[in-house]
Amino acid sequence: MITAIVLIQAEVDRIPEVAAAIAALDGVSEVYSVTGDIDLIALVRVREHDALADVIADRLNKVQGVLNTQTHISFRAYSKHDLEAAFALGFDEG
Repeated sequence: MITAIVLIQAEVDRIPEVAAAIAALDGVSEVYSVTGDIDLIALVRVREHDALADVIADRLNKVQGVLNTQTHISFRAYSKHDLEAAFALGFDEG
């Protein structure tokens, strides 16, 4: 699974509508409203790199109210949740 973190600047008066429209896109797993220089952070999870262009360039960037995006593609996940899931592969409970 490929994860991209997309930082989004949106029209201030449309942030809730922009967030809802982005969250409804296939491939977008989460959208957060945040403080600071950006307005929203979206997590995009897809199976192959070509799908990133479909989700981000072809759909997310075209949501009305999106002014600018910056995309960061993750290399590895280090969260405790992800590590526990990785080590549990192949082990059935019960």
